[in-house]
Amino acid sequence: MAITTDARLERWQRFRANRDKALAARHGWLTLTSFQWLEDSPAAVDLAPGLWSTDGTTAFLTAVPSDGLTVVETGEKVDGTVSAALVDEESLMWVQFGGPAGDQVVVELAMRGGRYAVRTRDSASPVLTGFDGVPTYPYNPDWGVEARFEPYARPVDVPISTANPLVDGVHRSVGEVVFRLPGSPHEFRLQAEAEKLGALTVTFHDETNGDTTDDWRKLSTPRPRPDGTVVLDFNRAINYPRAFTPYGTCPMPVKNNSLDIRVEAGEKQPYPG
Repeated sequence: MAITTDARLERWQRFRANRDKALAARHGWLTLTSFQWLEDSPAAVDLAPGLWSTDGTTAFLTAVPSDGLTVVETGEKVDGTVSAALVDEESLMWVQFGGPAGDQVVVELAMRGGRYAVRTRDSASPVLTGFDGVPTYPYNPDWGVEARFEPYARPVDVPISTANPLVDGVHRSVGEVVFRLPGSPHEFRLQAEAEKLGALTVTFHDETNGDTTDDWRKLSTPRPRPDGTVVLDFNRAINYPRAFTPYGTCPMPVKNNSLDIRVEAGEKQPYPG
């Protein structure tokens, strides 16, 4: 049975409510206040107490009780030196401090491009406290299009850039989604990555970037049907965290994932100039 436009609109409205709720998480993407690489000698970092360092394989933090740092997972006070080890692209909400409960700021340990870094996540950040939702284009059912997924025989790792010029990335392309868009006479092919349970993610540029939208966006799809068809609903196109903060290391689209058309659907720039 066909889904009515009203039903699709209601689903999109629920999607938007859940999206804004997730962004407003207490130590989510809207709370990032710094990004700093760790050095090989213990040194202070911005916006967090203690001395931080790495030997390349492990990260170390040395602090005294008066620094007020506790381990996020256990609540144990940091008194001396603690360590943690990650693999590339992993993150760990490692220690916390500040505020009445001692958890206003969380320090995230991250491994990016083979190097350790820390990011502070402050729940009192004005970006979070002033957040009232991401601006979007009005819902338009015409931007929900039928596509065809053409899987590759095996995944292909494509080198890409990221929002941080010092961090290189890799796009593991599992195939291409093939489709047409309103107002365009030709077919598009975009490389996709696999997500949980067979879903796909497409990261793309379009002609609205830098005007009404951020420099690139992404769109997730359901698992393709047995015949390879899948719906691309550009009303659900969302920003990467780098649209909200300068401290993200978000992946850029692969070279060919550019649409020569204005995709006037989905999320807009959160802070238009």
